[in-house]
Amino acid sequence: MATHATPAWETGAVSDPATERLATRLVESRAQLHALRPAAEAGEPWPPSANFGVGPEAHWNPPELLAHLAEMLPYWLGQIERIVEGYPEPVSFGRVQSDEERIAAIGRDRRLPVGELYGRIDRGCDEVAARLRAMSADELGRVGTHPTLGEMTVAAVIERMFLNHFADHVAQLGAILEPPDGGR
Repeated sequence: MATHATPAWETGAVSDPATERLATRLVESRAQLHALRPAAEAGEPWPPSANFGVGPEAHWNPPELLAHLAEMLPYWLGQIERIVEGYPEPVSFGRVQSDEERIAAIGRDRRLPVGELYGRIDRGCDEVAARLRAMSADELGRVGTHPTLGEMTVAAVIERMFLNHFADHVAQLGAILEPPDGGR
């Protein structure tokens, strides 16, 4: 009977300071997101956006934005694993904004309470941060091919799809929740 070793990322092992910095940046963005939680919850029930797609007329209220953050974390973690497991050949990965499953998940989950969405985001951040901490330099350097961005290393996918994208949406939520007069 074959035994399987537990992956390092499931044991909480830290592989190096570079991956710890990646995980720390995600955790810091989550803390910024949590600072916005009281205002997001105070606005409930938020009206659903009439158009939450990808066109220029699309608009997201806090529930759409939080639903997207909740669904993107496990999605992109899975895509990173796809690249890592597909090594040494560059493997196809990712999606575009108009992906039907992405839009459907946002449409479905935007009806959840803000607190539930924050819970999902927290669980996703915990899982992603644990995996980032356990990544090896070899895994960070593996390459996949995105449908519009072309070849990207796992490190570049983490930077763009987790860290920058997450932080951009935290800033977007802050702008939505901030009173037009700056609270005066």
